[in-house]
Amino acid sequence: MKRVTGIGGVFFKASDPGALYAWYEKHLGIKREADGFGAIFHWNVLAEAGTSAEEPGMTIWSIFPEKTANFGTGPQTFMMNYRVDDMDALLTALESEGVTIDPKRDNHEFGKFAWIVDPEGNRIELWEAPKQGS
Repeated sequence: MKRVTGIGGVFFKASDPGALYAWYEKHLGIKREADGFGAIFHWNVLAEAGTSAEEPGMTIWSIFPEKTANFGTGPQTFMMNYRVDDMDALLTALESEGVTIDPKRDNHEFGKFAWIVDPEGNRIELWEAPKQGS
């Protein structure tokens, strides 16, 4: 079973997200999407041996308010989102390995989400993108 297949997103906190978005746009050309959630970097997953098609992918880059609860209750200022192939199988494996798993799950039209915590208390978001044709 594949575990992490790529980085799905990079999220960090700021005291003034709007001003920081403006700075990144002005100086680095990173533009926030119309929905306001962040910038999206599009790319393609290369076809694996025995397959013929590339699969589209994306990485989200997003700034959150300083007081967000999305990063858990600790002091962390960033959260990584990792793409996974099979959320259920991975969570079963992680549970058997003693990894701390948040019982919360989110299912959206843009995929499944779950959260785990590393040994230093950093909250990590896992994302299974919708399957092609779903």
